[in-house]
Amino acid sequence: MITAPSASFISRRKQLLEQMQAQGGGVAIIATAQEMLRNNDNTFPFRHDSSFYYLSGFTEPEALLVLVADGASERSILFCREKNLEQEIWDGFRYGPAAAQAQFGFDAAFPMEALATEMPNLLADAATLFHSAGVAPQLDTQLQSWLDVVHGKSRSGVLAPQKTVNVRSLIDEMRLFKDASEIALMQKAASVSGAAHARAMRAAKPGMFEYEIEAELLHEFRRQGSQAPAYGSIVATGANACVLHYQSNAAQIKDGDLILIDAGCEFDSYASDITRSFPANGKFSAAQKTLYELVLAAQQAAISCAHPGAGYMDGHHAAVMVLTQGMLDVGLLDKNKVGTLDDAIAHNAFRQFYMHGTGHWLGLDVHDVGSYREVNKVGMERPYRKLEAGMVITVEPGIYVRKAEGVPEQFWDIGIRIEDDIAITTDGHLNLSRDTPKTVAEIESEMQS
Repeated sequence: MITAPSASFISRRKQLLEQMQAQGGGVAIIATAQEMLRNNDNTFPFRHDSSFYYLSGFTEPEALLVLVADGASERSILFCREKNLEQEIWDGFRYGPAAAQAQFGFDAAFPMEALATEMPNLLADAATLFHSAGVAPQLDTQLQSWLDVVHGKSRSGVLAPQKTVNVRSLIDEMRLFKDASEIALMQKAASVSGAAHARAMRAAKPGMFEYEIEAELLHEFRRQGSQAPAYGSIVATGANACVLHYQSNAAQIKDGDLILIDAGCEFDSYASDITRSFPANGKFSAAQKTLYELVLAAQQAAISCAHPGAGYMDGHHAAVMVLTQGMLDVGLLDKNKVGTLDDAIAHNAFRQFYMHGTGHWLGLDVHDVGSYREVNKVGMERPYRKLEAGMVITVEPGIYVRKAEGVPEQFWDIGIRIEDDIAITTDGHLNLSRDTPKTVAEIESEMQS
């Protein structure tokens, strides 16, 4: 299993501490996710908070990271569960504070039970509290109790933090730019997911149920070492493919249907996100091929905009232009009603058949963090940012044709989306999902094999 070296996590903590020092110093608090009850005494599979993991590398539940920057020194402190050999018989290995400190390079580590005594001391006389309220309500409640203790010492000259900075906004900007180790993990996730998509294509045939195809995806994810899907897999046949976030995966596949699969695995916490659309019987009909190649041309136009210096929205605008022209050409849009290409785009006529954006950030979260607009300006008028090396985006145009008056019947119930994971490099881009069958010829060949 690929894992990022401890040096990466130490370096990230150092980078955040430097930003804290630049703002006058203070204390940052970042908690991991909470275990969630599924039913009775059974919990959902635990998945750590992405930002907590990004800075710590620590994957156990019940953990808190504290960074202290006070001008003269910088410290990283972990609070985690105590070592408990008896409990490990039931739930598995846990580090405990001493081993976690050594393994992950913290300056100190304490059991969670020490929070009530240690945190007021750490917060006392801190200039700034770097904290994101509302992310973890239980932590907000604990934090208030620690601050109450500090305020209680005010007559002795002890001060509580005088201002608060949203620490998640600082971490989000860091996470937006992936280093080589992160790109390697995302490449692995995309490769495993691509193999799963190809497996699903080979397995699919009319008469199967969508959930059977989903099972093929999950099998390949786990077979190649992925810990979990990065999100709920979409396996949508026929009209279901026109539902953007379809999740039931329960319908029977009919001869002549297209199948849309939007699925990706997570590998060592990093996500992939790939969509392919293919004919259940292994052969595109004329109408299906027409729309499929239109979406593919739109994706190619968008991917050509994936390079440093291009605007984030350039790819979307390129895709919309190709899709709208195609809608006019095949009769999905009536030229007598919507006018010219420019008119159709200006009045959003294309949104009847293409109603979402052309991509998003990708990383530790499938819809990853980071501002899409310039961060050094405020207000809704601030421009979309430029793409830079280290960013990773998805490119996923689509077309969704529901039954409607005036819509050519041969296109009814066709839903198509094509999505790839694109890493921006210093001289262009790298398609991480490049090996997943995508052209009409590649898909038909894969299904016949």
